[in-house]
Amino acid sequence: MPAVPSVLIFLKRKPGLSQAEFRAYYEDHHVPLCMRYMAGPQRYVRHYLESGPEDANRPFDVITELGFASAAMRDAVLDALRRDALPAEVIADEHRLFDRSRSRAVAVSDHATDLVPGEVARHG
Repeated sequence: MPAVPSVLIFLKRKPGLSQAEFRAYYEDHHVPLCMRYMAGPQRYVRHYLESGPEDANRPFDVITELGFASAAMRDAVLDALRRDALPAEVIADEHRLFDRSRSRAVAVSDHATDLVPGEVARHG
């Protein structure tokens, strides 16, 4: 399977929002808002951290994944994120949802291994 150029964005919810409120707002409002401006990504996935005893101390609540057809497109989007070159409407919404001072974005390339049930992987 070929490498998929991606951006992972680590986001912390704004203080005062419960996990349920955060997830509902992100999915019901922020995602549709972002989709109006989305250009380039072929995949937009949110990986929400499950609730646990470490909730108060964890550095982020969701990992957002954007997948691209090319590293060049990924790098252009990452540059825009780092320069805060997003539509004003999206930035304003992020201020309602995230603690933006804790947001981080990194470029990654996925390499997946398909596992066959019942087979043990052997590395020699």
